[in-house]
Amino acid sequence: MRSVRQARKPRDGRGKQGRSATRGVTRGAAPPQPFGRRKALRDNPVSRALRTIHAFVDLRRPMLIMTLVIVVLTALAALFASGVIGRTIHRTEAGFDSLLADAGFGISQVHLSGNVRTPQVTIMAVLGFEPGQSIFAADLPAARARLMQLPWVAEAEVKRRYPDDISVSIVEKQPFARWQTAKDSYVVERSGALITDKGVDRFRHLPLLLGDGAPQVAAPFVAAVAGYRAIVARVSAYQYQSDRRWNLLLDDGVVVKLPETGWRKQLGALEHLIVDKGILERDVVEIDLRSPTQYFFVTKTGEQKDKKTESGRAI
Repeated sequence: MRSVRQARKPRDGRGKQGRSATRGVTRGAAPPQPFGRRKALRDNPVSRALRTIHAFVDLRRPMLIMTLVIVVLTALAALFASGVIGRTIHRTEAGFDSLLADAGFGISQVHLSGNVRTPQVTIMAVLGFEPGQSIFAADLPAARARLMQLPWVAEAEVKRRYPDDISVSIVEKQPFARWQTAKDSYVVERSGALITDKGVDRFRHLPLLLGDGAPQVAAPFVAAVAGYRAIVARVSAYQYQSDRRWNLLLDDGVVVKLPETGWRKQLGALEHLIVDKGILERDVVEIDLRSPTQYFFVTKTGEQKDKKTESGRAI
């Protein structure tokens, strides 16, 4: 039998012949595009515009980009300054508010409570709400701030009551006394704060204060005098003297001078003089109680008399 040897292929040929030029290509697939070659550019208006912008704005040109930013910001600032943007926003908001009002969220009524001395018409004018105005567009904090400027308003609360009502609750200041100065008269609070100079005559039943600084210190003194029925029934005014002490002006023209300190004790002595001694039935025009040991009386004739006291009581 004849043996046949198969000639070996040289090794250096394995790398050249063992690999196919089409290795890695799936059957039936399209042949790959050559590397580095771009697709055909689309030819439509949008693509052309984008290509133009891209060619004009190049990130490799920072000065050009900075210039464009400055130009845009300047244009926006000019629009804001001219009011164009503001008017546009306002018209947009107005249109939106109109839609809300038409949907049932327009203000139909305002409920007021707590106002006694502040007229309703004044409150409505200060609030500034318009019938049919969107309840969402109503500036409640600003309306409350305007209410707080009214003379009699001590506190105010403004709330929305959906869908179409506004609730306004007011707490008014409490008048304590009248204060008369050389130029005008005022109604004041217990703290001494002024309320108003209008319609003061309507408060004639309140204590009348005289003298600079009287409203700020009058509350404890007026309250103490109120504890003596004979005195308070005859007092026509409380006069603050020299920023340190009080005089009582009685309804028959008698002036009672009280000391700077210890005046509570002297009020008790005055009550005793009026009730038990009938001092006001005499022809006195002035009672001086500033001394802790003696009382001085001035009569209508101008004569001055004094009475010694014992344990703070007239004898």
